[in-house]
Amino acid sequence: MMSEIRRYAKSEDSLLLLTSDFRFPASDYLCTMEVNDAMVEKLAHLSRLQFNETEKAEIKNDLQRMIAFVEKLDELDLDGVEPLLHMSDEVNVLRDDEVKGSVSREEALKNAPLHDEQFFKVPKVIKK
Repeated sequence: MMSEIRRYAKSEDSLLLLTSDFRFPASDYLCTMEVNDAMVEKLAHLSRLQFNETEKAEIKNDLQRMIAFVEKLDELDLDGVEPLLHMSDEVNVLRDDEVKGSVSREEALKNAPLHDEQFFKVPKVIKK
């Protein structure tokens, strides 16, 4: 078994075998997606939903518009643009823990509908 991951990409004149460290444009391996009735029915089946014909037509139209919007992004020139992994360069910006006051046990229990001296009493939910 080969240790390196290989991908196949379609070029204009031949089929190229590419190693995992090689990057190629998305247009080489992405194709336009066609939204048809079979796809809508399969999505409905997978999501366990039922649609009438009018709803299927609306969903088909919505999916086509979403895909067209995403495909519009292929027109952008992204040469030299690094992928964005995080929204800021900050790492683990956390506040310091501060000890603050809290309510006493008596105050916490006084508004409970059912309690004893130390605990809230609730109905049993797990049966053994």
